[in-house]
Amino acid sequence: MTDRPDTDRPDRPGPLMRRGPRPLLLHLTLAMLRSNISRATSPLWNADWQTSSVAAILKSLQSAVRDGSHENEFSAAVVEETLRQDAALIEGIAAYRRHPWRRTLEDPPTIWTEGSTRLLDYRPQGGLPVLFVPSLINRAYVLDLAEGHSMLRWLACQGVRPLLLDWGWPGDTERRFSMTDYVAGRMERAMSAAIRYSGTAPVLAGYCMGGTLAVAAAQRRPDLIGGLALLAAPWDFHAPEAERALQAAQTLPMLEPVLAFGNALPVDVLQSLFALLDPWGVADKYRGFARLTQDSERARLFVALEDWLNDGIPLAAEVARTCLGEWYGENATARGNWRIAGLPVDPTAISAPTFVAVPGRDRIVPPESARPLAALIPNAVLHQPHAGHIGMAAGARAEASLWRPLLTWLQSLG
Repeated sequence: MTDRPDTDRPDRPGPLMRRGPRPLLLHLTLAMLRSNISRATSPLWNADWQTSSVAAILKSLQSAVRDGSHENEFSAAVVEETLRQDAALIEGIAAYRRHPWRRTLEDPPTIWTEGSTRLLDYRPQGGLPVLFVPSLINRAYVLDLAEGHSMLRWLACQGVRPLLLDWGWPGDTERRFSMTDYVAGRMERAMSAAIRYSGTAPVLAGYCMGGTLAVAAAQRRPDLIGGLALLAAPWDFHAPEAERALQAAQTLPMLEPVLAFGNALPVDVLQSLFALLDPWGVADKYRGFARLTQDSERARLFVALEDWLNDGIPLAAEVARTCLGEWYGENATARGNWRIAGLPVDPTAISAPTFVAVPGRDRIVPPESARPLAALIPNAVLHQPHAGHIGMAAGARAEASLWRPLLTWLQSLG
C-alpha cells in the first residue's frame, strides 16, 4: 500500500496560521463575561464576598483583593485585577500563535487503507503487535505527538510493534457511518489487516473514546485480539455527576439542523461543547502559558498539545446522536443498553487479558467513569496513575505514568 497523506481536508491550517484556542470567539466572550460579572458584582462582595454566589467563578481574584477593604478601594482592586487577567489572556494567545515550534515527525509506513482510514506501522521489523485505536473526534497523532513525547515510538524502541489506526478526516462515506459501521465494519477489518501483516492477533489498545469502541470490538471478535488495553476509556457517563451528562444530551435537539446540514458535527461545535464543561479552564491555561519561558521544553510541550487539541475531526451525524443521546443522555453503556450490530455490548463477556488505565486527575473522562470497566472485565489489571487525561499519554511524565506500566503488562503476556 502507498502512503496517502491527509492533506486535502477542507480546514487544514496553512503555515503559521494557528487558530487556537478554538473557537476563539467563545473563549474571548467567556473571559469578557467573567470580567464584567466581576466588576458588576464586586460591591456586593465587600462584606462577605468569599461566600457570595460568584465566589466559585472568581477564585482567581481572591489573591488580588482583600476582604474588609473600603468599598471604593475594593472595587478598584477588582477592576485592576480583571484588566490584568484579560491582558494576560491576550498575551498568552498571541505567544501561542507566534511560537516557532512545529511538529516535524513524519508518518511511518501505511500498511492498509480503507476510505479515509489508514493503519500505520511503527516497527515493520516485528515484535508484539499492539493496535492503538484513538478517539473519533481527535487526531490520532496524540500518541505520536513530538520527539520525546511519542508513546508509539518509545514502545517501538522497546521491541513492541505499535500499529496506529488513523481514522482520518471523514469523507462522504464516513459521514453516513453509525457506531456499527465503525466498530463492526472498519475497525474489525483493520484488526484483520493487522493479523495479516504481523502474523498474530494484536493487543487492542483503545485511548479515550477509542477505548469504548475497543470494548465492543473485543467482545465481538475475541479471535482477532491477543489482549485488551483500555486507556482512560469512558464507560459510566453519569459518573460522578449525571447532571452534567444530561446537560450535554439536552443540546442534541438544538444541534439537529447542524447535523442535517453536513451529516456531521463540526469541529468548532464539538470544541464549544467541551469548553462549556469547564468555561474558565482554557483562559486560565493560556494566562499560565504567557508566564512561561517561551523557549523552554514546557512551553514547547504546551504548544504541541494545543496544536493537537485545536486540530479536531468532525463527528459523523449518527455517531454524534449515539454519543449525546445514548451515552450521555441514557448512559446506555453502563446500563447494558448500548448495541453494536443489534447485540448489547457486555464487558463481562470479555475473556482476553485486560489492562485498564484510569488517570486520577482526568477532567475529560472522570476516574469514576472509566474505573467500572476494571471491575466488569474478569481479571482486569487496574492501573491508576496520578496524571491527567492527555498528560498520561503524552505529557512530561507520561513514560513513568503510563508507557512503562503498559510495557510491563504487555511483556507479561509472553
